[in-house]
Amino acid sequence: MKNFVQEFKNFAIKGNMIDMAIGIIIGASFNAVVNTLVKKIIMPPLSLATDGVNLSNKKMVLREATDTVEEVAIGYGEMIEVFVDFGIVAFTIFILLKGINRFRDKAENPEDPEVETPKNIELLSNLEKLMKEQNELLRDIKK
Repeated sequence: MKNFVQEFKNFAIKGNMIDMAIGIIIGASFNAVVNTLVKKIIMPPLSLATDGVNLSNKKMVLREATDTVEEVAIGYGEMIEVFVDFGIVAFTIFILLKGINRFRDKAENPEDPEVETPKNIELLSNLEKLMKEQNELLRDIKK
């Protein structure tokens, strides 16, 4: 039992677990932001553009409700809102990853004077240049 508790403690304290928890919390908050953005900012102008129609209430009724049976309907308006939500999330993540990749590329560029290149990258870059020079010399000798 003591070994089990120790294993769980190591698992819970490791960075991956904490990073995942932080990601889930930020994701939930981001979801609330996107929902508010879609419902309060994007959808009202779309409803206005469609002559005051509220898209979230749009549905195709397959069977009308009666005293004994509930209404059966396809809520396509909510689906439109979900697609808009998804588009906003996907676009935001794309922009975020594009920015992160730009910073990573800039940090890994050995010729970038703004960032001090780590020694191992600098040595590999120099080694690569030397190998190219050596290959050119060998090609010249063979000709």
